[in-house]
Amino acid sequence: MLKPLALTLLITLLHPPAASAQTPGLSKATASSATLDWQPCPNDKIGMECADLPVPADWQKPAGRKITLKMGRLKATGTPEGSVLVAYGGPGGPGIALTQSVPDWWTKLRQRMDVITWDTRGYGKEQFQGLSTGLQCSWTRVPIADTPKNDADLGRLSDTNRGYAEACRLKDPELFANMSSADQARDMEAIRKALGGDKLNYYGASYAGLYGQAYARLFPDHVRTMVLDGTLNHSTANWQHELEETATSNEQSLRRFFTWCASNDCKDVPALWRTLITRADRTPIPTKTDNVAYKTRDLQAFALAFARQGETVWPKLAEAIRKASKGDASDFVPARGSRYPDQATGVTECTDWPRFASRKEMTATIARLRKVAPNTGTANTLASATLNCIGWPVPVTNPPAALPKNLPPMLGAGAWVESEAVERTLSQVPGSATIHHNGPGHTLYGANPCARDHINRYFTDGTLPPQKTQC
Repeated sequence: MLKPLALTLLITLLHPPAASAQTPGLSKATASSATLDWQPCPNDKIGMECADLPVPADWQKPAGRKITLKMGRLKATGTPEGSVLVAYGGPGGPGIALTQSVPDWWTKLRQRMDVITWDTRGYGKEQFQGLSTGLQCSWTRVPIADTPKNDADLGRLSDTNRGYAEACRLKDPELFANMSSADQARDMEAIRKALGGDKLNYYGASYAGLYGQAYARLFPDHVRTMVLDGTLNHSTANWQHELEETATSNEQSLRRFFTWCASNDCKDVPALWRTLITRADRTPIPTKTDNVAYKTRDLQAFALAFARQGETVWPKLAEAIRKASKGDASDFVPARGSRYPDQATGVTECTDWPRFASRKEMTATIARLRKVAPNTGTANTLASATLNCIGWPVPVTNPPAALPKNLPPMLGAGAWVESEAVERTLSQVPGSATIHHNGPGHTLYGANPCARDHINRYFTDGTLPPQKTQC
């Protein structure tokens, strides 16, 4: 789920998209959005306007119950040529509150475009600061499940997951069942129509990149420009292959640290690591924190988190591995929050991510991932994360699928690991480009001026950078 913005956020010229460069998309928005009652946003401090948009709770029942989407608008400071719809991810990132906190991000884009955002369905005010219709339940964080060793373990895990889900679902079964990224995409289409009906310009950061991919599948003819910044590849016809690609990227992250060690007085660490994870598979490594000891996947997940932070953190990782190899894994214990790798109740995620249908399938997948990633295994892949979706009372309603053939060229962005996933997504869309940052980070627009300039130019002029631009 969304972490604090400061930590998480919150990536040759080619043929431009089908819309002309002189018509950036929602150019009729100013005239048509009169149907929306724009008023100052609650507690506004930056001149932001808000409006309510009713949409179906269940898009398969358009005449049924309605819920409210709260939209936000930062008007263009110059003559508006269109609008860009922005989502920050999470899922559950409150578009209005986050835009209020980072108005300077959008200064240059607003010279020509309105910036539009919204608070996504289901993620309400109490936990997420969202102003749209909320799902009245508490999102709890739970440790990522251990891999079931037998059918009895699998059955217990299924019942445990269902118990977490039912506490949420019973408050509002209809809304609970309609919170996938595809439901968010249908909400985006309602927003596009409410703003005048011209083609969509969309910026999706982190998990909101899945909303964009779902929109591209559902409404390809309505896309003008789309930016996927620091997101997952949810647009593949071969999910097993995508899991392997993710595991391979993880392995490269740790090997990047090992390569650094070869020249920085920690040549011993790679061998110590391999011995450590073999031992932890049999006997968890203790810590000085009461009742905390780490198995192999725990250590792999924490080590990956260190490795992705770059050279400033790598000496700490080397020392943590050395200490753990001597029987004390205390340096891996997080200073704050959960003591084990965890995730939030997956109301959206468990409708987007394929889950294992049987223990046989699970065992075969895990064996493959461990083969391609001997140092990192299944840690920080959806093969481990989806263990918490087994037994979920709602099926996968928005499974991964390839993008259609008639999309205009799109733009991706991302730092280590993320840019690779985005590039795999956009490889299906001819003429697309990806901005790479060869370093740590999560999403580029907010923190990388080079990437921001390329993204703004794409939105305003339809101009893409070279295919593998470095920023």
